[in-house]
Amino acid sequence: DVTYLNCAYMSPLSHATTAAGELGLRGKQHPWTITPPDFFSGTAELRGLAASVMGATPADIALVPSASYGIAVAAANLPLQRGQEVLVLAEAFPSMVYAWQEAARTAGATVVTVPRPSDDDWTSAVLAHITDRTALASLPQCHWTDGGLLDLAAIGTRLREVGGALVVDATQSLGAMPLDITSIQPDFLVAAGYKWLLGPYSLGYLYAAPHRQHGRPLEHNWISRDGSEDFAGLTRYRDTLQTGARRYDVGETSNFILVPMAIAALTELLAWGVGPIHDTVSALAERIARDAEPLGLHAVPRARRAGHYLGLRSATPLPTELVQRLAAERIYVSVRGQALRVTPHLYNTTEDGERLVAVLREVLQG
Repeated sequence: DVTYLNCAYMSPLSHATTAAGELGLRGKQHPWTITPPDFFSGTAELRGLAASVMGATPADIALVPSASYGIAVAAANLPLQRGQEVLVLAEAFPSMVYAWQEAARTAGATVVTVPRPSDDDWTSAVLAHITDRTALASLPQCHWTDGGLLDLAAIGTRLREVGGALVVDATQSLGAMPLDITSIQPDFLVAAGYKWLLGPYSLGYLYAAPHRQHGRPLEHNWISRDGSEDFAGLTRYRDTLQTGARRYDVGETSNFILVPMAIAALTELLAWGVGPIHDTVSALAERIARDAEPLGLHAVPRARRAGHYLGLRSATPLPTELVQRLAAERIYVSVRGQALRVTPHLYNTTEDGERLVAVLREVLQG
């Protein structure tokens, strides 16, 4: 009796993922069953799965607790100079902005906000703002309020021409639509794992390009040091860090509850395939968009929108109680910015979309 069209807020956990978490809890109940190799085997498997979703290698992946942690790693390793500029989008998710505001204040640089384009062409808008002063752009693959799409490959190419870096927050796209690391060539890319990657809260993934894998970690924990596998030798302190992106791992990265859950989630996701997920969910979202148009609700045109993502906008303000009215009918969506955000996944059906549109018709037309 629940119509949950809110994966961009937080995905539900599958039965397999929940079972993996319960098993992890029971393991912590009996800590004598957890051996030193267990601190590394789970994270190695998870790193490999995350790399498969991204089209990267396991050495490129760090395990982080949040998107903001990954952005902070990027900010610590992409120093700004006085007079340089950082590009962000209007109405960007706060975690994509705050770290750069602080870095810019410290360096005497400027955060430049790219205004929302009237034609929904974010790519052209960003390209028009890239100059010789652009140090980096902090961007999503699709806008979190309405799914507005960015051509990150074209933007990345232009940034490299002016010596700029590209930092990507793929939280609202990774796992739900194809992403080609090779063509985008980001310096850093981060994704929280609890939305379209179908995993638990507080575990995400940071991609660091090979030339960015020799930088400064945010913290100096024991497990990111070279030789940490030798528990008996941990007091022989070392200056050298683990190779690859592992140097950026958060402390206690071996989390014996969250890591098994994330492994289960990514295993299922890869079995279904990101391409088929995107095709299936896009078809459902497109039908909802079409049925909502007679109600005066309009999505970004499909050519400029991520297929799995809807931000339904109205020429007149949406009723303030709209989300509450929908929730009273056990239909769950979000309002982000000026858009009613509708984000289905494989667990949704065409009937879910029809229920949503029927209640919207009742609320908006009486």
